[in-house]
Amino acid sequence: MKTNPGRFFEDFRLGETIRHATPRTVTAGDVALYTALYGPRFAVQSSDAFAAAFGYTRAPLDDLLVFHVVFGKTVPDISLNAVANLGYAEGRFLRPVYPGETLNTVSEVIGLKESSNRQTGVVYVRSTGTDAAGEVVLSYCRWVLVRKRDPEAAIAVEAVPTLAKAVAPEDLAAGLPPLNAQAYDLGLAGSPHRLGDYAVGERIDHVDGMTVEEAEHQIATRLFQNTAKVHFDGYAAKDTRFGKRLIYGGHVISLARALSFNGLGNAFAIAGINAGRHVAPLFSGDTVYAWSEVLAVADLPGRSDVGALRLRTVATKNQPCGAHPDKTGDGYDPAVILDLDYWVLMPR
Repeated sequence: MKTNPGRFFEDFRLGETIRHATPRTVTAGDVALYTALYGPRFAVQSSDAFAAAFGYTRAPLDDLLVFHVVFGKTVPDISLNAVANLGYAEGRFLRPVYPGETLNTVSEVIGLKESSNRQTGVVYVRSTGTDAAGEVVLSYCRWVLVRKRDPEAAIAVEAVPTLAKAVAPEDLAAGLPPLNAQAYDLGLAGSPHRLGDYAVGERIDHVDGMTVEEAEHQIATRLFQNTAKVHFDGYAAKDTRFGKRLIYGGHVISLARALSFNGLGNAFAIAGINAGRHVAPLFSGDTVYAWSEVLAVADLPGRSDVGALRLRTVATKNQPCGAHPDKTGDGYDPAVILDLDYWVLMPR
């Protein structure tokens, strides 16, 4: 066969390393399209002048644009035959990436667990994104539910990895340049609140909502070269559980991040992903809302310019978040679609 049908669960081997095609040079055009799709307004990523005054070389790429490009490389080898992407852990954004940089991705299979119905299995991978010089810019773990080609196929070795519950503050932003917090212009940034203005336990309703359009989602997944069948093939999706295409989970993360500007406008970078779960699917025509809770406020060793907020952002569909929809008993409020625990950086 000259075509790639994608891997099924029984094709994975514990401990194997997968080098993903193809390298991707991310340009200013990608930045403009990403902005058009999600509408992020964080000043550091929006303005070369603002970023340079703060201490960057120029405006870096949005951290989630880097994440999606690195993630997209893995899809043909990891999740082309996925039923759903399940979760994330141990995510670290290690250094800024600028337009013109070329990104590559390698993944290691760190866990395999067959489902009890023998129709699917969970594949755990650690994916690492590097720049053209081979420097690591991003590393994260994810686990995905993948179909089996043959329900009777035996799995040689199974194991579920033990993953850290959170990234330690001392492991965040290793490649972040020295920054000038006093030069960070709150007026131009659009928010008066610095790190010290947030308290553990504080909850923030981000107020705004964004309705997901089918065309926008299709453009986004193509932008990231994410080829997962569940996002593209509407004809095949008619015979699935939901009867239609699913919105890429990363699309929800970017929408929630963009919405979080209203309340967290000076959270200028994502530094780590502690845990994440796609609680329920999203479809075109649904409207996404979000709220966040401050879980921790942390110092970064050796840095007096910035600190870190540990946030939990919950996204919902078709339900505003004034009442902070959340877990209910053993499950979630029916409106919840995303539960993401992550670190952001904020000037002091």
